[in-house]
Amino acid sequence: MEDIQIKAGAFVFRGWYIAAALPLLGSLSGGIYYGYDVVNRFWDVEVSVNEVLGATSRLQAIEQTLLQNNVSGLTSQLSTISTQMTNILEQQRTLMDLKSKIERAELITNGIDAKLTAIQSDIDNTWDAIDALEKPL
Repeated sequence: MEDIQIKAGAFVFRGWYIAAALPLLGSLSGGIYYGYDVVNRFWDVEVSVNEVLGATSRLQAIEQTLLQNNVSGLTSQLSTISTQMTNILEQQRTLMDLKSKIERAELITNGIDAKLTAIQSDIDNTWDAIDALEKPL
């Protein structure tokens, strides 16, 4: 290995120089690659942190919107609406019962007008007959 020489211009590289320089160059190139990889990972972490910070601001905006819309107060409003709907349904049942009673009453009273007219006519005829008996010809 001591006999090997490489001439490059005015420089003469001996075999043991090359044998000593190769591990140093390999370590140096590995260090450069490792540094490059660490920097890339740092940039990826920075992007992830920015995404998390962006999500945090979106969450704050959502929380603020929820507070402005009074979502927590919806429970009491929903219970009030539920109570009102129950009352409305009870009143609707009552109205339906009244409607059926009115329909039955209409069926009963439909023929009364003609009967009353006939009875009134009979009463008028009876009074006319009584008046005629009181005044003989």
